[in-house]
Amino acid sequence: MRIEGQVAVVTGGASGLGEATARYLADKGADVAILDFDGDRAAQVAAEIGGYSQQCDVSDSEHAAIAISSTMARFGQAPRIVVNCAGIGTAARIVGREGKTSIDEFRRVINVNLFGTYNIMTYAAQAMMDMPPLDTTERGVIINTSSAAYEDGQLGQAAYAASKGAIASMCLPAAREFAKPGIRVMTIAPGLFMTPMMETLPEEVAQQITANIPFPARLGHASEFAKLAGDIIENPYLNGTIIRLDGAVRLPPR
Repeated sequence: MRIEGQVAVVTGGASGLGEATARYLADKGADVAILDFDGDRAAQVAAEIGGYSQQCDVSDSEHAAIAISSTMARFGQAPRIVVNCAGIGTAARIVGREGKTSIDEFRRVINVNLFGTYNIMTYAAQAMMDMPPLDTTERGVIINTSSAAYEDGQLGQAAYAASKGAIASMCLPAAREFAKPGIRVMTIAPGLFMTPMMETLPEEVAQQITANIPFPARLGHASEFAKLAGDIIENPYLNGTIIRLDGAVRLPPR
């Protein structure tokens, strides 16, 4: 699928991997809608790339439905490209040192990461189905974001790893379900990336983190995630699988 001229939705597009992806797709000629809980920052990024923004709590199905319909109203057609980057990564032990459980935190992470991804995918696919097929016979492509933690979850990441594992697991069944209307579903599982959260870490902590990355021995750049998303969009035979983008790292227990 050619990116130029298509409508693209990027959740979590106000910062980090999502922002890099939104900027990349806009540079490639897409009309980009940024959906983010931080409406002010989303509006700022959208203004810089000539796109559209919508404040959105992706974990709320009504918010998700409104965000997709408002994007269609703004650009006059359904999005053919969706990249789900919205998510949270709060760490918490299942039972903390003082004996406190983290059930509420587990539910919050699952709601944002898993249900948020599912909500946007659902309403976007519903809209894509009404679009005419392209010359490639595609109607659209949905890229969800898992994490290397879905396979290598570290101590304190039970909720995060569970949410990202579920996102990875639903990739193939979703791709099979949407095969008939010509909608591809792919998942990227990024490793350790230079995001706003990582930038605040002390230098010695950052060095400890990167010491486990074989090659390149550094944190990933958000632009590398964005480029992979672009490659997936443009390659019609990529469907129903998870790609780890991690420099061959395997996360240690802690």
